[in-house]
Amino acid sequence: MEYDPDNLLDRAFGDATLQVHYDQSLRRERELLARRLPLTGGEVLSVGCGWHPGRHLFPAPEFRITGVELEQPVVDSLIERGDVDTAIRGRAGELDFEDESFDVVLYRLVLHHVAYQGPLTPVFSEARRLLRPGGAMIAVEPGAWHPVGAALSVANRLGLGVAVHGTPDDIPLSPRHLRHEAAAAGLEPEVHAVTYGWRRLPARAQRALHLLDPLGARPRMSVFGHTLMLIARAPTHEAG
Repeated sequence: MEYDPDNLLDRAFGDATLQVHYDQSLRRERELLARRLPLTGGEVLSVGCGWHPGRHLFPAPEFRITGVELEQPVVDSLIERGDVDTAIRGRAGELDFEDESFDVVLYRLVLHHVAYQGPLTPVFSEARRLLRPGGAMIAVEPGAWHPVGAALSVANRLGLGVAVHGTPDDIPLSPRHLRHEAAAAGLEPEVHAVTYGWRRLPARAQRALHLLDPLGARPRMSVFGHTLMLIARAPTHEAG
């Protein structure tokens, strides 16, 4: 999906504050997974991984990462740079891996683009099929119940997405939607707020909001995060 840099938010805000947000998000993602999914190694499938397949969450050599991307040049570059152990060209919901092949299936800032194209159900069902017993689907997504996410959702519904934020496929997702899809696929979901900060705010304002981030693991607070993390575990064994 092409991005139009001549949009309202890019004209109103510069890039100087972006790194503050990104650094905090990476720290918080690591903290949440260390507490809630303390794996020491395994096979990770990073779907729609782009240039950031999740090594900050699943370091080598303990974790082996398989990347999935739509564009072959990206696949080739990921392998050449050593960012993944292997990579293929593919699309979420249409992957031809054997059942129960992975300990983690990671969708980092991917599902909101998928939601623009169609339902998320096939993606969640695929993750459930690919996960080993006790494994987990991890998704990091913009939250629809944060004030910024709510405003973007309104802009999208009014057909102003490109004019306001540069692209029509930036679709914030509600925690209720994420939980529902995970549970319907047979996974056991929990949702946490990664951060309440917004990358376009001044650095001082972002850091003030970061003081709220430890509250993101509390059920009543987690749903209002600017960025959400879904951890959806596969059952340890099948009933029957």
